[in-house]
Amino acid sequence: MNRLDFHGRHAVITGGATGLGYAIAERLLASGGDVTLWDRDLAAAEAAARKLGDNAVAVEVDVSDPAAVAQAVQTTLQRRGAATTVDALVNCAGITGPNTKLADYPVDAWRQVMDVNVNGVFYCCREWTPHLATRPWARIVNIASVAGKEGNPNASAYSASKAAVIALTKSLGKELATGPVRVNCVTPAAVKTAIFDQMTPEHIAFMLSKIPMGRFGTPDEIAAMVAWLCTEDCAFTTGAVFDLSGGRATY
Repeated sequence: MNRLDFHGRHAVITGGATGLGYAIAERLLASGGDVTLWDRDLAAAEAAARKLGDNAVAVEVDVSDPAAVAQAVQTTLQRRGAATTVDALVNCAGITGPNTKLADYPVDAWRQVMDVNVNGVFYCCREWTPHLATRPWARIVNIASVAGKEGNPNASAYSASKAAVIALTKSLGKELATGPVRVNCVTPAAVKTAIFDQMTPEHIAFMLSKIPMGRFGTPDEIAAMVAWLCTEDCAFTTGAVFDLSGGRATY
């Protein structure tokens, strides 16, 4: 594993208790940084932080609740001391929603997917951007999906939500381009994590059939790219979309 330089830096990772969020936390810790895991499951986040070691802490937050996000920002800064700063935000929290045709899609489920996957990213970016803009350099990395570029059948809410994350990334990246904050996103194809538990076997098989490499991605592979995007080396790239799709997306 190449050691990236995140020494002395601090990242907040939403959905950090499991899956991609946890893998990203591991990689940033291995690169010399500290992490705060934001998750709505506090017990899982605390267990993950204990496993990760002394440089990881957990904060309970539902990213779909703007008041909870605002409070979590203050909690994060206060729990790590008066002089605490944050240098990177990784928006990883997300849900798939049901796999069903659009005409049959439950309205409440649609709203829930949008609340977590789109509104949650907006709330976190909105609350953290003023702080990040005070740093010598800072990074925001949003986890989108190849579904946001191509659209997956029977996954209209998920596909639409990830397309929105891509557009939000491009917009915010341009807004902040003249300052110290770089904003980018990654668009993985399917990655084998617990999120598969939210999908039907048929949908999982469909996703695998679209990947030329003939396999799913691994959390470590996604974490490697995200970690680089969090470093100072990612200096002249903002508002960009990085594919991690095993050859599925080539544009």
